[in-house]
Amino acid sequence: MTIKQELSNLIKEAILKLPLKEQDVPEIIIEKPRHKTHGDFATNAAFLLAKKLRASPYQISNKIVELLPTDSFVLEKVEIAGGGFINLFLTPSRFHQVLPQIEAEDTLFGTSKTKEGRVLVEFVSANPTGPLHIGHGRGAVYGDCLANIMTAVGYQVEREYYINDVGNQMQSLGRSLLIRYKQLQGDNVPLPENAYQGAYLIQLAKTLPAGAEDKGLDFFVQLAKEEILKEIRDDLARLGVKFNRWFSEESLYASGRVDETIRLLKQKSYAYEKDDAWWLASSGFGDDKDRVLVRETNVPTYLAGDIAYHRDKYDRGCDLLIDIWGADHHGYVDRMKAACAALDHNPDSLVILLYQLVNLLRDGKQVNMSTREGEFVTLKEVVDEVGPDAARFFFLMRDHNSHLDFDLELAKRHSTDNPVYYVQYAHARICSILREAAARKIEPLPAKKCQLNLLTVDNELEILTELAALPDDIINCANTFQVHHLTLYLQDLAALFHHYYNHNRIISQDRPLSLARLAMVNSIRIVIRNVLHLLGISAPEKM
Repeated sequence: MTIKQELSNLIKEAILKLPLKEQDVPEIIIEKPRHKTHGDFATNAAFLLAKKLRASPYQISNKIVELLPTDSFVLEKVEIAGGGFINLFLTPSRFHQVLPQIEAEDTLFGTSKTKEGRVLVEFVSANPTGPLHIGHGRGAVYGDCLANIMTAVGYQVEREYYINDVGNQMQSLGRSLLIRYKQLQGDNVPLPENAYQGAYLIQLAKTLPAGAEDKGLDFFVQLAKEEILKEIRDDLARLGVKFNRWFSEESLYASGRVDETIRLLKQKSYAYEKDDAWWLASSGFGDDKDRVLVRETNVPTYLAGDIAYHRDKYDRGCDLLIDIWGADHHGYVDRMKAACAALDHNPDSLVILLYQLVNLLRDGKQVNMSTREGEFVTLKEVVDEVGPDAARFFFLMRDHNSHLDFDLELAKRHSTDNPVYYVQYAHARICSILREAAARKIEPLPAKKCQLNLLTVDNELEILTELAALPDDIINCANTFQVHHLTLYLQDLAALFHHYYNHNRIISQDRPLSLARLAMVNSIRIVIRNVLHLLGISAPEKM
């Protein structure tokens, strides 16, 4: 049980003595105040009860405080502030107890079983028409870490890449490769402006034998798709991103699922015919207008395929669908939620998360991301230059709703200016301390056998508070889909540790104090490692 859950239970038990029926008790919200003087935690429970109890929040908060246990192991003192907010100050002993908990749970500390259900996270899903760029990298790392976090709180999670391998883009890709091949054979064929311009197709064309043009356009389409997908898989694997399933859009058409889905929408009267086309009545489900499902040429739109794909996800028994898209898909959100509602699914069971663009910098100066010839800075180039650990950390440093500045030189720097280096160095420094203790023949005791009450300096209590917060912070990340909070958490914890290390002797002549401090820094090591692993980043023992 997390500290927030403990406090929530204490507040709820007091409220039920008011008296109040359990069904009338609102969800107890426990939050960390901005200022330490306002307590370790605070709750606005009295405000939520004011209407039901017909009393002022201040009166209710006084009643709640009177009914809280006076001999609680958890609470040191309670104050009322701001007309009814209840500020909660925890005993040092409660924070000390987090150390034995961390040691006992080890790699599982921070995880919980607070959630249940099957979640499918679909991310990246870049068209297989060229290499991944840095923007795709941000979506890839965000989706991968979010899947890790959702797993950590109890969900059954699957990761999926949707391959958009149907439509004009694939035909254009095949024609572009065919033209590049003919040019290499000495045929003076111009490449149209709307063709794929990148040099990657020239490299692929060089691998083809003479006479390949006789195989027809489909051969070039399939070859280009397969080779580009292989490169995409390799680039993502280098970044530590893997999927449970690569789902082909083409398979939806081949199996008849797209036609079947359109027929279903017609049967439900959510699709109608107008101007020789078929339209989805999406405006009836919150979209700003109806959308074309089947063109007048009798060719389904991309929307039709996407609806069939989401129907397939639901049919597989998924309870929550999370789609992670680039910000340029903003206009697609309402129509997809409308489609889910038309399929009799709660639109809230589809969560669409949009991530913003990445600005690539070098020593603070903008890097040109692309050229007129169709070349651009690829994800592979970035990962090769800075390494997967730095790439992942930098991709996760900002809220996915915000633009991200990615400085290549900073990401490579082996100094405390580099946030990922700063965090990893904290882990490596603790490993060094533990090796030094072993060299001095000091065998650390289990935390439960240490005199943890000796950990009383302010910086120690700050560290213990930060360690204790992790399980609740991970739950909050899962609830809000805000992965970047964990990079901030690591930077804060690393800063607390480095400051502590620079001002306190961990191994000293005072053996009981040394053992208590070794137990504390070992718990810091475990927590840093656990969070880094959630982010898909290594925790080096030496640097």
